[in-house]
Amino acid sequence: MEKDLVIGLGEIGLPIFKIISKGFPTIRYDINPKLSEGKSHELKEEKIIFLHMCIPFSNNFIKIIIHYAKKYHPQGIVIHSTISPYTTKKIQKELKIPIIYSATRGVHKRMLNDLKKYTKFFSIYNWSPNKIWAIKTFQRRMKKSGIKSKKMSSPLVLELAKIVCDTSYYGWLINYAQLSNMIAIKNNVNYDEMWSFADEIQKYLGNRPKMFPGFIGGHCVIPNLDLIKEESLYEIDTINNMYAKKVKNSKIIRKKYDKSKKSSYDSSKV
Repeated sequence: MEKDLVIGLGEIGLPIFKIISKGFPTIRYDINPKLSEGKSHELKEEKIIFLHMCIPFSNNFIKIIIHYAKKYHPQGIVIHSTISPYTTKKIQKELKIPIIYSATRGVHKRMLNDLKKYTKFFSIYNWSPNKIWAIKTFQRRMKKSGIKSKKMSSPLVLELAKIVCDTSYYGWLINYAQLSNMIAIKNNVNYDEMWSFADEIQKYLGNRPKMFPGFIGGHCVIPNLDLIKEESLYEIDTINNMYAKKVKNSKIIRKKYDKSKKSSYDSSKV
């Protein structure tokens, strides 16, 4: 029987598996045997259509993809991980099967729902082998799984979009909240009252978002800076570290705030 194979069952891979397995026969594999469906060598007997890669990016990412491609002989590969620009191109040059990049959007703790809420952007190079088949097959997979999909012009656009327009932009917004909170503290004024001046501007124009001034932790915003290595974007990390030094208990104020009132801030990635 033809099946898809999801590799990497973390905060992205497990939700991906749960969703696409409802629309198409899908098996799973992880280096943690408790999460896998059968042993690695047993899965080699399956006929794999798409290999869905959901592993964290690393210096060995390309080698790992090529390893699994040679091991399971899929007809195509879909990369759902956040990756460094030009990674898809490098992999496609090494393999004779189509490589689709499809960045994942959503908050980890509610990823299952967010996968259905957000459009799943994807892209493939025009010179990729079996491009038309890969596009149509991927779109059918997403539709059967209840996920909206949209094609971008090239994987590079999408690789950059994930880092520049998602995680890094989110980091900049939090940075401004941190800076404005330090100003409020310095002048002994209430942060929320100060920001209430912008509430109606945000309501009518939508360009004055108020963020919670927490410390940026987690493994998205700051680690993703190393994927693009743009000097200007490292200011996000610099400001974040400065905030931690200047604002007492900055790493736990989120919890204190939640206890005192219901938050209207989106700090789910912090």
